[in-house]
Amino acid sequence: MTSHAPLLTFIGTTPNIGTTIAALAAACRFVEVNDVSVGYLCLNLKSAKAHRYVGVDQPETTLDSLRPELQTAALDADKLLRSMHQARGAPNLYMLFGNVMRDQAEFFTTGDIDHLLDVAARCFDLVIADVGAYWDNAATLCALRRSSSRLLVTTAALSHFQEDGKRWVKHLSPLFGISSQEYEAVIIRPQWRNGGYQVKDICREIGIPFIGEMRLSEPMLSQLDSGTLDEWLTENEQGKTAMQEPARKLMKHYGLKRKPALTVQPWYKKLLAHRGEVGS
Repeated sequence: MTSHAPLLTFIGTTPNIGTTIAALAAACRFVEVNDVSVGYLCLNLKSAKAHRYVGVDQPETTLDSLRPELQTAALDADKLLRSMHQARGAPNLYMLFGNVMRDQAEFFTTGDIDHLLDVAARCFDLVIADVGAYWDNAATLCALRRSSSRLLVTTAALSHFQEDGKRWVKHLSPLFGISSQEYEAVIIRPQWRNGGYQVKDICREIGIPFIGEMRLSEPMLSQLDSGTLDEWLTENEQGKTAMQEPARKLMKHYGLKRKPALTVQPWYKKLLAHRGEVGS
């Protein structure tokens, strides 16, 4: 494991369009086919919902509960791991739930977030930061500055990619030294809306390359209410397809090591054939 684990930051152009779902789905794709550990950090300081999506309505440890360790740079790997939730169906995926005290969002500093990201980079082979859609906080700016890949999540709605997307990526981001060319677009396709603007039009308008898309569905959205999103993403056949395309490209880019394939010995195949059984 390297101390320079890639940091992938998911940021939305607009609130409540599926940024957290896309980040969690990508995390599940990474661990299911690669021999890596992934740390998912909910750095959404104003609207953290990841804990509810995986059925932990009252988490014992959240980002805000680690503030004493972050302020004093005393967080270590053991404390971070003990503070994280292990996703169902994905034993190598660990989740740090976000800030649930919205009025405390402005008290996080870039030093706090830098320290958290430093420790996470030593704990995991890959780190995913989910910063939501708000720019006016230390977590978003710090994660974007340090990112190996910046995934901008938007939809085909004109107000999302043209108004919100251009405002953040073309106007605000360069003020912090991050060019619009340093982002890649993940397009969310709502299940209740067909048609709309094409990928090429969306990416041309924002001025960033396309990496893939994710389609929301009624079964997927129902998992949010039932708190079983992680289980659905790892065990349901439809869930296993979410974020496949972007994740595959990122795996190739970072050279993630694939899990060794399980092989069935010839003698076992003959035994199954003799018994008339089918191997799983």
